[in-house]
Amino acid sequence: MTDSQPPPETASADGDALSYEQARDEMVEVVRRLEAGGTTLEESLALWERGEQLATICQRWLDGARARLDAATAADDTTAAQRSDGG
Repeated sequence: MTDSQPPPETASADGDALSYEQARDEMVEVVRRLEAGGTTLEESLALWERGEQLATICQRWLDGARARLDAATAADDTTAAQRSDGG
């Protein structure tokens, strides 16, 4: 996975891939609409479900970022250890 490609799990049901920022911004809008009230029960449930989907997408992006940081840190540690061993 490169910096510009989303994890495959972030593809939405309609096939569009969302960036972390897009998913976060849409989730903020979902929360705003739920907090504002004035929606029917069915609309509220649909918003809640979409919010859950968006939260999952955001979490996957964050998990992927953490894995990349951990891998980079491990690679840096390995390189530093090799240098100190004369390798």
